[in-house]
Amino acid sequence: MPSIESNQLLAAAAAACEDKKAEDIRILALDPTESGLTDYFLICNGTNERQNVAITDEIEIRLKRDFGTYPNSVEGRRNGEWILMDYVDFIVHVFSAEKRAFYGLERLRKTATTLSIDDLNAEIKSAIAATRSKSSAAKTISADAPAKKTTVPTAATPVAPKSKKAAAKKMAVKAPVKSSAKKNPTKAAKKISKK
Repeated sequence: MPSIESNQLLAAAAAACEDKKAEDIRILALDPTESGLTDYFLICNGTNERQNVAITDEIEIRLKRDFGTYPNSVEGRRNGEWILMDYVDFIVHVFSAEKRAFYGLERLRKTATTLSIDDLNAEIKSAIAATRSKSSAAKTISADAPAKKTTVPTAATPVAPKSKKAAAKKMAVKAPVKSSAKKNPTKAAKKISKK
């Protein structure tokens, strides 16, 4: 299942294709049992090689600017007849009209589901709404949870002092009385010698 972010990247790439006047833009949702490499193919064609390069440049610039994402690899940019951009979760194929008709990726991927850009945007909106409802449900559950049990101090449980002065006072009160040997060593020595 593709993530919300990968769907947003794909939608931005499709919008970049539209902005550069790409023709016959198609999004193929690939069957996971057939393709373990990627989730989607974004396929379009330009009228000439220069337009194909301009389409791929626009996709790369937009995804870099908006998402900080770069393609893993780009193939065919020098020739411009079939440019492939690998974004892991989806692969962009920008063809010339002749090469697209010749290779026919849509025919090769018969089990793939064709999505429109509107379908993809609706899927993104529903996924975002689902995650928002989950997070709001989690917040209400934590708000409804019982408060931590507070212990009431008794004679057996000591109460922590509120300041250092109070702690020092408490220690002074509870400290055992020291023997007089430390206060006046001569008196202590006399007591020991008498015994």
